[in-house]
Amino acid sequence: MGLLQRLSRHLRNTVRSTPSELPVDFERLQEQIGYSIRDRSLFYRALLHRSYLQYSQTKDLKSNERMEFLGDSVLNLVVGEYLYHNFPEATEGELTKFRARLVNRKALALYAREIDLWNFILMSAGAAQTLGKGSDSILADTYEALIAAVYLDGGYWESRRFVERQVLAAVQKGLLDIMDENYKSMLLEYSQAQGMGLPRYNLIKEEGPDHDRSFTVEVVVGKKALGTGVGKNKKAAEQHAAACALRRIGKHHQATESTFE
Repeated sequence: MGLLQRLSRHLRNTVRSTPSELPVDFERLQEQIGYSIRDRSLFYRALLHRSYLQYSQTKDLKSNERMEFLGDSVLNLVVGEYLYHNFPEATEGELTKFRARLVNRKALALYAREIDLWNFILMSAGAAQTLGKGSDSILADTYEALIAAVYLDGGYWESRRFVERQVLAAVQKGLLDIMDENYKSMLLEYSQAQGMGLPRYNLIKEEGPDHDRSFTVEVVVGKKALGTGVGKNKKAAEQHAAACALRRIGKHHQATESTFE
C-alpha cells in the first residue's frame, strides 16, 4: 500500500473524533463547493486552522495541517494529469511551468476566494484579520485541506471534478493564465503580415459589483469579428479575445480557450 493510500486510511480513522458542535454552515458550504458532503467530520478538520485550537474548549482537536499535505498531493496529481492530456505537444519543462502557475499559493487563494472559503474557516480573530490584509497563506492551505476532505469523502473522481471545475472557471473568467505569450502582440503581427489591418478591441459589456467586475471584449480584424474574451479587467479580456481569434485562424493551437474547454 502506497504512502497516499496509507495516509488516507489513517485520516479517515482519526478525523471522525472532531466534535459536531463546531460552527460550520454545511448547507451553504455544499452549495459553494458543488459537492454533497457525507462525512462532516472530514470537513470540520479541513476547515480547522491551528489558531482556533487555543480558543476551543474541546480537547483533542487537531488542525488541518496534515490534510493540507494530502490535498497538495491530490491537487498536483489532478492538475498534472489534466495538463498531460490537454497539452500533448508540451515538453516536460513546459508542463512543469504550467502546473506551477495553476497550483501556486496565489492561484490557490484565488480558487478559495471564488467559493467564499474564508466564510467557513475556523480560526482566531487575529488570523481572520490577515485575510483582510491580503494574506493568501491561510486561504491556500485551507483550500488544499478541502481537496483532501473531498478526496477522503468521495474518492478520487469527486476530488478530480472539484479541482478541474475550479481551474476551468478561473481560466475561463480570465483570472488566471498559464502561458507567457502576449496574444495581442501575436495577433497584431499576424494581421499586419497578412495585410488585414490593425485589430480593434470593442468593449461589449461590463457587469458585476465594483469589487468583482467582469468585462467582455470582442476583437475585430478588418470587418470580421474573430473572437470574444472575458476577464476581470479590460486587459485580461482583450488577451482572451486575441487568444480566441488566434485559435479561430489556426495560428496558435494552444490558445487559452481551446486548451480549457
